[in-house]
Amino acid sequence: MFLLFVGLLCLVYGLCWGHKNLSDTPKTVKILKFHPEKCDGGRGCEKACSQVHFKTDEGGDKSAIHILKDKNSEYKMHVCDQRGLCLDICPVSALTRRKSGVVFLDKNICIGCQACVGFCPVGAMRKSDARIEPFKCISCGACVRACPNGALELVVVNIDDIKQVVYHKQGVD
Repeated sequence: MFLLFVGLLCLVYGLCWGHKNLSDTPKTVKILKFHPEKCDGGRGCEKACSQVHFKTDEGGDKSAIHILKDKNSEYKMHVCDQRGLCLDICPVSALTRRKSGVVFLDKNICIGCQACVGFCPVGAMRKSDARIEPFKCISCGACVRACPNGALELVVVNIDDIKQVVYHKQGVD
C-alpha cells in the first residue's frame, strides 16, 4: 500500500525516479541565425564568445562559435543548434536543458570525460587545452552584439521543431 501511495505521489508531483514536471519543460529556445551575406569574416563574434567562456579575446579554440569559409569563399557559421542530442550521453548528467531552453553544461558536475565532445553530431561541443571541461554555445548573445554588420541574430524557435530523440532519460520525447 505504501509503494502505491509513493507511486501516486511520483506521478502527480514528478518527485521520484528522475521524472520532471512537464509544466517546467521549456517550449522555446533562442538559437543563433546567421546571415552570411552580411559577414565580413572579422571574427569579432569569436572573440566576444571566448571572452564569455575564458575571459580572453583570443577566439579560435576558445570560442563556441566558429566562422568558416567554404570552398566557394562563402562564410558559414558552426555553432550548437540547441537540439539536445547530447543530453543523455553525459555519464554524470552535467548536461541539462535550462528553463530558457538552452542546453547547458554544468562545469561543477562535469568530470571532463569528453564523451559529449565525441558524441556531438554537429561537432559543436568544444574542447580547449585551457581547461578539462568542454564548452558550448549558451545563446548569451555576446557574439550578436559584437558583430558590426548584423550577420548574427538570436531567434526564438519551438524546441519541438528542432529537437531530435536519441534517448529518454532526461525527459526528451
